[in-house]
Amino acid sequence: MLPIVAVDKQSWGKGVMERAEGLRAQQKTTGKGGKEQMKKTIFFMALLIVVGVFSLMGCAKKEAKEIKIGVIMGQTGMYAAFGQGGVFGIKAAVDDINKDGGLKVDGKKIPIKLVIVNNESDPNKAGSLAESLIVQDKVHFIVSGDQPPPMHPGVSHVAEKHKKIYITSTGPQEPWVAMRQETPSKWQYTWATGLFAIVSPPPAGDFRAKPGYTIVDTWMAMLDLFGAKTNKKVGIICSDDPDGRGWYTLFGPALKKAGYEVVGLDKNLGLIPLETTDFSSTIKAWKDAKVEILWGNAPGPFFGAVWKQANALGFKPKMVSIGRGALFFQDVSAWGGDLPWGICTEVWWDPSLKDSPGIGGTTPASLAERWAKETKQPLNAAIGPGYRSVQVLADAIQRAGTLDSEKVNAALAKTDLPTIGHRVKFDENQFSRGPLVFGQWFKTDKPEKWELKVIFTKHDFIPAAAQPIFPKPY
Repeated sequence: MLPIVAVDKQSWGKGVMERAEGLRAQQKTTGKGGKEQMKKTIFFMALLIVVGVFSLMGCAKKEAKEIKIGVIMGQTGMYAAFGQGGVFGIKAAVDDINKDGGLKVDGKKIPIKLVIVNNESDPNKAGSLAESLIVQDKVHFIVSGDQPPPMHPGVSHVAEKHKKIYITSTGPQEPWVAMRQETPSKWQYTWATGLFAIVSPPPAGDFRAKPGYTIVDTWMAMLDLFGAKTNKKVGIICSDDPDGRGWYTLFGPALKKAGYEVVGLDKNLGLIPLETTDFSSTIKAWKDAKVEILWGNAPGPFFGAVWKQANALGFKPKMVSIGRGALFFQDVSAWGGDLPWGICTEVWWDPSLKDSPGIGGTTPASLAERWAKETKQPLNAAIGPGYRSVQVLADAIQRAGTLDSEKVNAALAKTDLPTIGHRVKFDENQFSRGPLVFGQWFKTDKPEKWELKVIFTKHDFIPAAAQPIFPKPY
């Protein structure tokens, strides 16, 4: 068996031909036995030439005919709304790129092919799916749209193992950074294009070092206007996972510092395991303490169960704001009745965004129109982060001019890009925080009945669309 060695194509072919010519010359000066030996040698050299030609043809065939990108998002389960919007945005960005022939790599344009898998909103399945995409499907990169922090470690560990880039969007920053810092590698191949921080301010000198980039300074606008019209007693409801625990441990002390009484904070009242189904004891504690403000973070179905029991038990606070669980129409409409009415939440992407270009003329507004036309569903804000993930990856690939992970990774570190989700520039934790506004669910006469509208903003590029409702209607 011949050893496989790396060769220079031109010098290899030239050297073989020169050797063959030399052997022919030598054959003329040898006897009969020598001539037979020369014939065998020449035959062997000719065989080498044939093998070499086919080897070079094989090398040519290995040149990428498409850029394969794996997509891991929940299309079912508690984060289905995140996944359905995110996948739509990813597909829309790829369509925009492929309409122009693809991405320029090594001087020529190559189209993108997506391989999409459903993690079923299960963090334990995400890692094995990433392994399969890389090993079996031979994807060059992995992307996702916005998903809560617990959904990412499995994918990030596999991406690190295989040195494959993973571009995603997640928030808040604090639990993301905590998970990243716990790993020896610090996830050098994972990049988060958003979303926001809870209390951590942007670094001094950063273009985002101003109000509107943390939950606290965005949500405080509501408290500044209406907090004095309550008894300032707050209950916090958070699912006990990395996302919810991050909110609970950071937002509770921030509210206390702002002059609010957080009921049961020292006992972690309201920090509840995801498998819980009976919330009556926690709700009774809030009700007995006369809590008038309910704040927190949990998946949509989880908070829906809490909120149904709260209403059944007669707990009716004047203000309610829930991160993660009240982001999507699909989730809030499933609660039933008028339960979504007046619920507040953070908003991290909206079709009204200005100075946020997509690819090939796509804008936030036109992307939202595509969603409405193709799905016949109310707006899903996750389409923006999904689109942005592909946009950031595409920009890095084209600047690197290659599909080589190391070179694309180096290009990502230098990203400073206006995107459909506003400007993306990564910090030392490979995280790019984005702008944040405050929204509230309104009851409308439209067929879908509920609409999330921006009620507070600190940004001139995201306008408010309505006046806030206070107190929350029942």
